[in-house]
Amino acid sequence: MQRRLILRGAGASAAALTAGSSLTACGTGGGGEMELSDEPVELRLTWWGSDTRAELTEQAIAAFEAEHANITVKGEFKDWSGYWDALATTTAADDSPDVLQMDEQYLASYGSRGALLDLGTAGEFLSTDGIEPSVLETGRLDGVQYAMPIGVAVLSCVVNQDLFDQYGVSLPDGNTWTWDDYAALAASLTEASGGAINGSGLSGSDNGSIRYWSRLHGGELFGEDSKVVLDPQTLAAQWEYWLDMIASGACESAAQMVEGMNAGIGGDGMSTGKIAMGFLFNTQITAMREASGANMQLVKMPGSGEVDANYFKPSMYWSVSSQSEHPAEAALFVDFLVNSTAAADIIGTERGIPSNTAALEHITADLAESDRLAVEYMNSVTPGPPAVVTPKGGSELEPILRRNAQQVYFGEAEPLAAAESFVEELQGEIDAAK
Repeated sequence: MQRRLILRGAGASAAALTAGSSLTACGTGGGGEMELSDEPVELRLTWWGSDTRAELTEQAIAAFEAEHANITVKGEFKDWSGYWDALATTTAADDSPDVLQMDEQYLASYGSRGALLDLGTAGEFLSTDGIEPSVLETGRLDGVQYAMPIGVAVLSCVVNQDLFDQYGVSLPDGNTWTWDDYAALAASLTEASGGAINGSGLSGSDNGSIRYWSRLHGGELFGEDSKVVLDPQTLAAQWEYWLDMIASGACESAAQMVEGMNAGIGGDGMSTGKIAMGFLFNTQITAMREASGANMQLVKMPGSGEVDANYFKPSMYWSVSSQSEHPAEAALFVDFLVNSTAAADIIGTERGIPSNTAALEHITADLAESDRLAVEYMNSVTPGPPAVVTPKGGSELEPILRRNAQQVYFGEAEPLAAAESFVEELQGEIDAAK
């Protein structure tokens, strides 16, 4: 189903939950009926992110506490890697925070071990009615709703219109272009600039790009049975495509890619005006525009006119710990964060385009231009079926993929051999976590 929104005006952390361990998901913090308490209740909320996210989250906490006088929420946050290390440690010690910010790569690792509450048991306190089924599905494992999607995103081609205008090159038609068209356009940008820029960044070393490429060619990354079903031949073909792009000068070099990855948004080739096209999730356009100061636009992915290979990716989720002594209050807090217009007014799109359609429509009039572009782009995309959630043990996907892709791009490994190595190593991680 297409999601239509109306515009009106750290790998070691998962391993700490040892493969042989299992937590019992009581679902009611110790048994019995789930109900709200009349006594004072303190909840712990944990998330990863920036100081800005922390400030907005604390404001949302205050708004929730104003509506529920007997509930106090204690917030705590860390950077990405420190977050997962801390969460694994507290969960193993039976001291998990009540409400957790969760990521797709770790959802199965925690949900399949009983560390997360089945939110379907909290329907009295947490509504899912405002979230489209295809989006809600991204938070399910084996039919159980372990997570509420906070925001959603779709893969996009980001283009620097200033560079296109500067070198007299027309923007592509995202409804019709192919990967051959992409390569030709990138080469023309490099040539028109006299080599001052590269037409494209170098891709194929991240989760989103290989999932899209695989789906475009009739495959998928994961199967329903915790198997890596990506065809190595398909991945090898993707890497060969990018090797040709490097050789022609149509895209940046492997060394430039690594330098950009280390610099992050703000110091990479797109942000510094050294490349004209690249691939990001649509919600990242705000950060890219701010970092570059350029007129960045979003265009549909190459091949979109042929196959519905794109998919809704949850920016992140809220989950409730199965260890919580106050699951009803925790679920009520998640309901406030995801479904209330009060929370939407405070948080806006900081955690992605709101998954709740009513909340998004409520804030639409006040969206910044870049956020409006992200929403308009999402409305223009016809996604395919939801991507299979990363299986337990698959949280090391990105490091394994990045290492193998870089070996190919630096000429240290043949594409097919590296693709087979990637699939074998990733499957080994997943099997070891069973």
